[in-house]
Amino acid sequence: MRRRDIRNIAIVTHVDHGKTTLVDAMLKQAKVFRDNQVVQERIMDSNDLERERGITILSKNTSISYKDMKINIIDTPGHSDFGGEVERVLNVVEGVLLVVDSVEGPMPQTRFVLKKALEFGHAVVVVVNKIDRPSARPDFVINSTFELFIELNASDEQCDFQVIYASGIKGQAGLSPDNLAEDLGPLFESIIRCIPGPHIDKDGALQMLVTNIEYDEHKGRIAIGRLHAGVLRRGVDVRVCTTEETCRFARVSELFVYDKFIRVAAEAVEAGDICAVCGIDDIQIGETIADKITGKPLPAIRVEEPTVKMAFSINTSPFVGREFRKSGFVVI
Repeated sequence: MRRRDIRNIAIVTHVDHGKTTLVDAMLKQAKVFRDNQVVQERIMDSNDLERERGITILSKNTSISYKDMKINIIDTPGHSDFGGEVERVLNVVEGVLLVVDSVEGPMPQTRFVLKKALEFGHAVVVVVNKIDRPSARPDFVINSTFELFIELNASDEQCDFQVIYASGIKGQAGLSPDNLAEDLGPLFESIIRCIPGPHIDKDGALQMLVTNIEYDEHKGRIAIGRLHAGVLRRGVDVRVCTTEETCRFARVSELFVYDKFIRVAAEAVEAGDICAVCGIDDIQIGETIADKITGKPLPAIRVEEPTVKMAFSINTSPFVGREFRKSGFVVI
């Protein structure tokens, strides 16, 4: 069955296509912050290095409420060097917002993240961002994006994607480039309509796949992931599995869900929601937090191998250890 009151989405893009600015507008219009609250730009880029470089490096979770619907949003890196972060996040969500620049169109990282999303079978909403730029060419961008879907062997359903035109800096969106609404309402409506709720086994044995790790000075390692089955409660004993043969036992000391821009303590979390678990000091990405008695591991996370590999080893040259005289040359 599917939960109808939650949507889990990832926002994916090529670097510098306006993703973080769009997320800022989504958070502000969902009333995540008080009207008189001073909020810095690029809210989700909280890491010092991210703010210095102006790029997203680590994926981050937040949530908003829209018409009694909870939307869990995961902001992902747009730079190809951090593609592994995107791949892990795609295990948590059921759909993605593919943000594309209205002038540049699809770029190399756009291809990578879209390829991964299509392989997972996720629904895709294409957001043509920065539509207010004078040199915007929305028709070219949409045609190029559709051709990319075809090249990546997308299904017929995936090729029939919803297109939203947006200006993240102005906080406006619409179904037509020439007729934007005064807010991002059309974007929120498209998320609810086009991206399905999480598929869950409500009455099954507890299963949660760990897709990310954070660290807190007081709480230690914090495991983040989506609950696939059952109910997870604070203080419960669980089985932590890497494989069916490799398991150990632990206890959940604290449990959190994402509410707006902060983690909020919870007594229990139902299947389908994204949560943060404390108390398992040696937890690793890819492990499954399962029922103590009958729990079984979920399939491990697979991350694509790097394109370039380098091996640093000792010198095995036949000239190792030998000295050579300096050679000279003459310029004629």
